[in-house]
Amino acid sequence: MKKITLLSLTIRNFKGIKDFLFNTNGGNADAYGDNGTGKTTVPDSFLWLLFGKDTNNRSDFSIKTLDSEGRPINGLEHEVEGVFDIDKRTVTLKRIYKEVWTKPRNQPVAVFGGHTTDYFIDGVPTKKRDYDEFISNMIEEDVFKLITNPAYFNEQLKKDERRKVLMGVCGDVTDEEVISSNDKLVELPDILSGRSIEDHKKVIASKLSAIKKELDAIPTRISEVDRGMPDIGGLDKDGLQAKISVVNTRIDAKQDQISSIRNGNAITEKQKQIQEVEIELMRIKSAHESGSQDEVYKLKARLQEEQSNVTIFNRDLQSIEQQKKHNNERIKSIESKLAELRGIWKEVNAVEFTHNDECECPTCGQALPNDQVQAARDKALEEFNLKRSNRLEGLDAEGNQESERKKKLEQENVGLDKETEKVNERIADKQKLIKKLQEQLSKLENMVVDITENAEYVAKLTEKQQLSTELEGIRSSADQEIQSIQLKIVELRAERDQLQEDLSKFAFVKQAQDRIDELKGQERKLAKEYEELQRQLFLTEEFTRTKVEFLEDKINSKFKYARFRLFEEQVNGGLREDCTTTFDGVPYDSGLNNAAKINVGLDIINTLSEHYGFYAPIFVDNAEAVTQLIDTEAQLIRLIVSEQDKQLRVETKTSDESVVA
Repeated sequence: MKKITLLSLTIRNFKGIKDFLFNTNGGNADAYGDNGTGKTTVPDSFLWLLFGKDTNNRSDFSIKTLDSEGRPINGLEHEVEGVFDIDKRTVTLKRIYKEVWTKPRNQPVAVFGGHTTDYFIDGVPTKKRDYDEFISNMIEEDVFKLITNPAYFNEQLKKDERRKVLMGVCGDVTDEEVISSNDKLVELPDILSGRSIEDHKKVIASKLSAIKKELDAIPTRISEVDRGMPDIGGLDKDGLQAKISVVNTRIDAKQDQISSIRNGNAITEKQKQIQEVEIELMRIKSAHESGSQDEVYKLKARLQEEQSNVTIFNRDLQSIEQQKKHNNERIKSIESKLAELRGIWKEVNAVEFTHNDECECPTCGQALPNDQVQAARDKALEEFNLKRSNRLEGLDAEGNQESERKKKLEQENVGLDKETEKVNERIADKQKLIKKLQEQLSKLENMVVDITENAEYVAKLTEKQQLSTELEGIRSSADQEIQSIQLKIVELRAERDQLQEDLSKFAFVKQAQDRIDELKGQERKLAKEYEELQRQLFLTEEFTRTKVEFLEDKINSKFKYARFRLFEEQVNGGLREDCTTTFDGVPYDSGLNNAAKINVGLDIINTLSEHYGFYAPIFVDNAEAVTQLIDTEAQLIRLIVSEQDKQLRVETKTSDESVVA
């Protein structure tokens, strides 16, 4: 167990104290003083000596002594020196904060150049790095603050930070320990499937939300389906089917009646005679064209084929031209982009470095050392050059990419020009061939006799026309009767359509009812899943409650007075992580008096000191609020408000001697 004791603390020009020796003689001490006499300055100077911060964990607080008008007094050295007993070894630490004044060449007056801090260990000047390393080897800063300030744990740490400290002191409880302690949790490992409790809670919450949305939507869906069902009251399904069958039979009968009229003997005979004449016309025409006409047909077919080829080639030319036009438009767009990139490149390259040299400290307003100003300028210049270089490289890369695209498009256009030449050559060849075929066709057609000049063909054609006229006369007399029958068929079909529409309502109702049954089945299934998830959620919360009892019992057993509420129960029955310190059931930050707060803080310090194996001086502010402090192994320094003490006064427990600031 390591123990550090403050033997004395010398304070010079620190905040409101000009020169004061805080001597404890190695024992507990009480510091008396009215408000504003510097009681809080003592622990501030103590922490500044060790860590460069005040009791509020600030490193930028003002330590300079001020004049009557509140302005810093220049030229003073601000010094704190502490003598400590560390495991029976006396160690002296000193930190001095002072101004730097330099006298420029050929100038009579010194110029303020900022501040510097000197460090000493046992009187030996030390670098900051070695000084900080010496302190950290003794104890970590966060731990030191925890065990020297009764209010630090409860008033400066956040809840999650306090939980972390307590878990570090007392250790966590494993899931296996929690589950094995509660029979209700026996199936929880299988439910978790390797997930943590918190992750599984998230899974459950997500599933419950999704299922609830579906369950809420199902009644609406059922209502929509139900409203959409047609009314089949007063309809007879079997009767409708029988009526449709009767109507179909009557329609078929009417259709047969029309066919019988159209297929009468007179019409059939005339149609047969016309067919025989048409066969004879085809024979005469075939015999007439079997000679040179066949050659004409072949030549026309060849001519049509070559003309089609020319059309295809022309379409190829149009496609090539369209592609080339598209490429040129893209090239033009790339050239515009390249011009824009070159302009941007020039603008970026032309930007010159500028820097607003901040020569004064933002905290105290004093001038900064020249080396700091130059370092800041060099860093800014380096960042500027790097940023500009990266920007130019990016523009170069983008320009190269666009140039490569332009080059590929130009190469593609060269290939398209060559393809155009080839297609034009093919078109020229085909056009020559077409001209030659047209000349051959013209000569051959002049040699062929037209079929209308064939006497036998003309006679048969006249006979066909006469027979057709006779057939139309026969049909005309039957049309009126057929039209009447067709009107009756239209009426029957309308009647059948209405019957089929009524019949289809039964199928629609069945489909809708099946959908309702399906939705209700889905609702039962989802309700069962929802119930199971709620059961799993209960198990996870039961796990958390069991774990809470374990943790709180384990942690609270380490403390005499302080108790900790690690979880807070919500309105919905769930638990939220918490870390509230209580004493006799009263929360630290809600109703606990100052005396109880201080003793609870000391109780926490005792446990933490035992855990970390380190005791250090404890500064108790507002100690006048406590009539009896609890026992502690650490050195105790009480800061007591005393209206009659207009100057800081120290009393040690080993002596009645008082020291006045």
